[in-house]
Amino acid sequence: MDAQPVPYPFGDAVALQAHPRFAELRKSAAPVRVTMPYGGDAWLVTRYEQTRFVLSDPRFSRAAAAGADVPRGRPGFEPAGNLLAMDPPEHNRVRALVAKAFTGRRVELLRPRIQEIVDTLLDGIRPPADFASAVAWELPVLVIGELLGVPPGELPMVRECTETLVASGGTVTPADVTEARGKLAGALKTLIARRREEPADDLLTALAAARDEEDRLTDDELLMLGVALLAGGHESTANLTGSILVELLSDRERWTALVARPELVPSAVEELLRFVPLATVADFARIAREDLEIGGQAIRAGDAVLVQLDSANRDESVFPSAGEMDFGRKVNHHVAFGFGVHHCVGAPLARLELRVLLSTLVRRRPDLRLAISPEDIEWRRGGLLRGVSSLPVTW
Repeated sequence: MDAQPVPYPFGDAVALQAHPRFAELRKSAAPVRVTMPYGGDAWLVTRYEQTRFVLSDPRFSRAAAAGADVPRGRPGFEPAGNLLAMDPPEHNRVRALVAKAFTGRRVELLRPRIQEIVDTLLDGIRPPADFASAVAWELPVLVIGELLGVPPGELPMVRECTETLVASGGTVTPADVTEARGKLAGALKTLIARRREEPADDLLTALAAARDEEDRLTDDELLMLGVALLAGGHESTANLTGSILVELLSDRERWTALVARPELVPSAVEELLRFVPLATVADFARIAREDLEIGGQAIRAGDAVLVQLDSANRDESVFPSAGEMDFGRKVNHHVAFGFGVHHCVGAPLARLELRVLLSTLVRRRPDLRLAISPEDIEWRRGGLLRGVSSLPVTW
């Protein structure tokens, strides 16, 4: 007989604290049965190797979750045609069109422009300043907006709609989510029409050409891909940026270590990605295509399985002293960007933004510090992702 499900999430996300229940669950070989806020019960995987197994094994389907009332952490359903809710080979076909724009080599060509944006943002603030609104949120939305070719005047709307898409409940309804997605799609439809008349050197022009000239995308796929890139291209990075600054500035030894040795920034970014929790609740269920086992637990065809990436990144069997931050960690194959075919396509861009920002901060603002006590920092609520509402800093 299956174990009785337990309510999940296990409590409100508190700042950047990892819930102690995850450490307990990682000691068990089997996943735990949980009741999600929406859609019913699912199996929750918290261990590293099992997480990679679920994310990479084709017997777990993302497409089966599209448009269905599956267990999830938010009110809205996932639409069909969304890259995140596709299985191979359809997923491979759509992803290939955008992946070439996000290779490490292509993204590196964006470094001068990202550096220019960072310097401009830092030039525009005076102490004390709200780092969250002035820099953390501005940088990624400006970068993805330029990459896609979205006019700056449209970016506030992009942010507002994205907030609705990742809301985990409260006053947000499924109708609100559908409306926000439709608003983004409508704006993109207008932009695509403009790019067809006046092609530009941006990703949206290239995707429109793939639709019109090569017939490699449907109209719906083109719109949903644009929505996914706009929303996913800034929300996670913005929240992570603020949280990373909190971790660094809450412990002066961490900050001064980077100031003294800026060459540690790349490895520090990887360790911060591993260490800093992002999700308030696991989401994006996979549906088992057939009967199988995870850690000795029978998973039946049709069961929903969720992975908790933040917990997997704290798996002590993979990361020695996983609960401690180590900028000199030699092996760091974290799953902050996922794993397998749905590994985040924008990971190279997010890494570059974080590296450029931190390298610039330790050089230009070595005396950067919090303007309030860490305990007084206000955190956002009601969303799938952890992040600060504001981050007062001074120097």
